[in-house]
This record gives sequence, C-alpha cells and structure tokens, in this order.
Amino acid sequence: MLTGKLPRFAVLLAFLVLSAGCSQDEAAPPRSAEAIFEHGRQLYEEEEYQEAYEEFRLLTLQYPGSALADDAQFLMGEAKFKRGEYILAAYEYDVVVKSMPTSEFIPEARYKKALCHYELSRPYYLEQEETKKAIDQFQAFIEYHPTDPRVSEAEAKIAELNTKLARKEYESGIIYMKMEYYRAAGVSFDYVLEKYHDSPYAEPAYFKKGEALYYRKRYREARDVLRGFLERYPQSDLRPQAESLLKEIENILNNIGLTPVPTLSGTDRSLGGRLP
Repeated sequence: MLTGKLPRFAVLLAFLVLSAGCSQDEAAPPRSAEAIFEHGRQLYEEEEYQEAYEEFRLLTLQYPGSALADDAQFLMGEAKFKRGEYILAAYEYDVVVKSMPTSEFIPEARYKKALCHYELSRPYYLEQEETKKAIDQFQAFIEYHPTDPRVSEAEAKIAELNTKLARKEYESGIIYMKMEYYRAAGVSFDYVLEKYHDSPYAEPAYFKKGEALYYRKRYREARDVLRGFLERYPQSDLRPQAESLLKEIENILNNIGLTPVPTLSGTDRSLGGRLP
C-alpha cells in the first residue's frame, strides 16, 4: 500500500520545496546600490564588459539618486568602449556630461567621448564626418578643461585629424591636376593653405598652387606664388622644381614683355568646386 502512494508523496514534497523557495525569493530584499556596483565592478575587472554594463545600468535605474550613480554611468561608457562599441560609448559618456553636472567624471567623460569619435574616424579618402566631430569634441574638452593633463594629448589628436583632412583636400587637388581641371585644383590647394596652414600638406599645396596657375597661363600670379613659396620654404625638397618653373615663367614674361595674357587657356577644363 505504501509503495503505491510513494510517487504522489514525492510530487507533493517537491511542490512544497519549490513553493518555499519561491516564497523566500519573493521575501528577499532587493540588492543595495553598493552590492550591485560591487558586482558590476568585479565583472568589469574580469573583462565581462556586457554583464558589467547590465549591472551598472540596473544601478542607475533603481538608484538614480545614489552617490554611485555617476560612477555606474561612467563605467557604462567604459564597458561599451572596451567592447569597441564607440557610438554607444559616446552616448553613455554624454549622459554623464549632460545629466550629472557635479560629477567628478565629467572631464574624463568629455575626453573619452572625443576619443570615441576619433576611433570612428575613417581613412582620409572616405567620408570624414566622424573626423570633424572628433576635432570639435577635443576642442570642447580643451575649452572646458584647459588645465587638464590630457590637454596636450587632445591637441596632438586635433593636429593628427587636421592632417587627415588636409591630405584629403590636397589629394583632391592632385586628382584635378591630372584631369587638367586646373582652376578646381587651385581651389583645393587654396583651401589647404587657408584651413590647414600648419599641416604637412601646406608646403606642397603652396607649390602646386603656383603650378596650377602656370598651366592656366596666369604667369604673373604663378610667379608671385612661387616666389612666396621659395621665401617661406627655403629648405624645401620642392625647391629645385619651384626654381626651374619660376625661371621658365620669368622667361615667358620677358618674351611677351609683360603684356596681358588671357586668364583662361583653351585647354583649361576648369571646375568651380572641389571633389566631394
């Protein structure tokens, strides 16, 4: 008789145990902000970044007024940054900057946000929207935190990114030169000289501007540009080419007696703009 009733007794016992377990879970108090943060920190140190992110996120949702909320919010950005999810990381850093104005993490959040856009910057021959955003963010960091020890790093990053933009513009000019669009080439070289005058591409752009004017038969303007180039860059590797072209231009001007020459040649296939 007892043997036949044993399965039913076992099922009943299991149900009672499970019920007791559920009751205990329901009665258990929620974890404190400190407990959640500590668990998230341990996961972060173990490089379990997504799991750490979820813990820090839980803390900011359950305890938005906690003294640990800004720590958790900043570490959410750090976790995403470690995973290479730079767009999401930039968003999390931005929350610190905009929503936690008294946080000690604001300077670092601003810097890391700029660094996210820096990491998203593409090669010079591709679209450069993230490059420009990175420059803007590094400049904002310098303006808001001029005494921060990372200012020199930010300035170096800005110089690097500006060099990338200068190269893109300079290479556009070179392409125009090959296509014999000399006026458009000159526009690109002028842009480099005006916008990126302290970049490594200013020197060759200066020479190429003179060369573009020469091909357009704007001899006097080309002469003045090349003289300016030689004065500014007396040690340039391009000096022999500049001197040779300048000598040729001066011979042409002597032969024509400095009489006016047409501003555009019949073969100058000019465009009004730069490469996209």
